[in-house]
Amino acid sequence: MYRMDPYPSSGKPVEPDRGEAPPSVQKAIKLMYAGAAVSVVSLIISVIIPLADVAGSKAQLKKDHPSLTASQVNQAFNLGIAVAVISGAVGAVLWLWMARANGQGKNWARITSSVFFALATVSLFSVLNAPSVLGVIFAVALWVVGLGAIILLWRRESSDFFKPRQFV
Repeated sequence: MYRMDPYPSSGKPVEPDRGEAPPSVQKAIKLMYAGAAVSVVSLIISVIIPLADVAGSKAQLKKDHPSLTASQVNQAFNLGIAVAVISGAVGAVLWLWMARANGQGKNWARITSSVFFALATVSLFSVLNAPSVLGVIFAVALWVVGLGAIILLWRRESSDFFKPRQFV
């Protein structure tokens, strides 16, 4: 007689449960959530300040780049706002994605988080010369949060959590 399984499967073995993440990974995840929150706050501030004083922001653009026409100043201002919104949103989403994947014990996420941190380190040097004190403060805050998360993700008890599991 033909037997039907009540739940069809993809045919791939199910990875065994990793159990609860060790405290070091849990702390790293909390830091990643904090990184997402800092990214959102940075996004809000980087949009609100220029929009609160549109005329002043555009005047500063014209002063910094005197060869720009009025139309080009408007385009540059709008582009700056768009870049701030997109980069802030992407940053927050990446923090959340890495928090979730690392919490599931995905070793690729630990490696990807390390790559993102390396990129953040390189970009931090360019931000340190920025005229905006708030921009520097947020960049340094995000870097410190990322450093803490990376250190926690690569601790010995964390490494055991990320080791591949044997399929049953």
